[in-house]
Amino acid sequence: MTAKPLAGLKVIELGTLIAGPFAARICAEFGADVIKVESPNGGDPLRKWRKLYEGTSLWWFVQARNKKSLTLNLKHPDGLAALKSLLAEADIVIENFRPGTLEKLGLGWDTLKALNPGLVMVRLSGFGQTGPMKDQPGFGAVGESMGGLRYITGFEDRPPVRTGISIGDSIAALWGVIGALMALRHREVNGGEGQVVDVALYEAVFAMMESMVPEFDVMGFIRERSGNIMPGITPSSIHTCADGQAVQIGANGDAIFQRFMRVIGRGDLADDPSLADNAGRDARRDELYQIIDRWAASLPQTEVLKLLKQADVPASRIYSVADMFKDPQFLARDMFVSSTLPDGKPFRMPGIVPKLSDTPGETQWRGPDLGEHTDQILADLGYSATDIARLRDTGAI
Repeated sequence: MTAKPLAGLKVIELGTLIAGPFAARICAEFGADVIKVESPNGGDPLRKWRKLYEGTSLWWFVQARNKKSLTLNLKHPDGLAALKSLLAEADIVIENFRPGTLEKLGLGWDTLKALNPGLVMVRLSGFGQTGPMKDQPGFGAVGESMGGLRYITGFEDRPPVRTGISIGDSIAALWGVIGALMALRHREVNGGEGQVVDVALYEAVFAMMESMVPEFDVMGFIRERSGNIMPGITPSSIHTCADGQAVQIGANGDAIFQRFMRVIGRGDLADDPSLADNAGRDARRDELYQIIDRWAASLPQTEVLKLLKQADVPASRIYSVADMFKDPQFLARDMFVSSTLPDGKPFRMPGIVPKLSDTPGETQWRGPDLGEHTDQILADLGYSATDIARLRDTGAI
């Protein structure tokens, strides 16, 4: 089999819940040897989050896939010593504790750098490792609020709303992986040493806010909530069909808009020079959306989608997970992979993203049992069976 792109890299995961574990999961999917360090007392709380199957979260089986679970009591000197032995030979360590937590354990950056000069340390936190808010707790919801996402999400006549997932944590995880890979390239190509990748959740979200900063700085413009439309880009919105089903239509390209107007019987608008570009269309946004709403409301969803497909206009129904499971595009792209639960029951997990043509990622095993690989990992570090038994008896593992 072709080697995975991150094969040969050792990643130590010290995080819990979402941001840190998701970053480590991506590394594991593409071949890194990921060792997840957990407390012997219950492990990662994600093991008990959301829907449980025989006491374990289904989310856990996905978030921890391809990882090895090592239980260490980091308040025990022998547990801490074992972790230092792991870190001494690691390429990346990922943590998402509140700043200062690792320093209290004697695992601050200066200590780790002296232990392993090539180590890349990915630190994910609410507000980063510096600044007046660094010591405050900050979950993804706070990052989404402070980073600007919540302010612009929802309808203009109602309070802000959240997206249905912890998107701030996931965005931060992606930045963490990007930063780690850049740091590794610097180490391996430029001959540099390891370094810290400092990702703040609010900054990870803030970085996605498109043109918000220059528009405010230059024009004093504050983007507000706008419901289902895309502010300043017209037409792009959700419309309700005759059968009550919704469709997303994105016809904001100049040529696409002309095709769209013709398919809905408004050739006059397709040929209107004032609507030939986005600025002109956005100036008549309300008029256009009323016309599109009336057209969509006159036909069932299947007919709307059929006509738009024939006209090469981007559109989609709003998918539930049930829709995804039977959709030909999802199936053709292997976006569901099969595995088995601990009792042998088959189940499916989301497929791997991104798709690499020569060295694709894969799911090798589901999230492990707590401490499933403890003995193996310690033995690889040189601990004897007697040593491991002693660590277990003293509560270090």
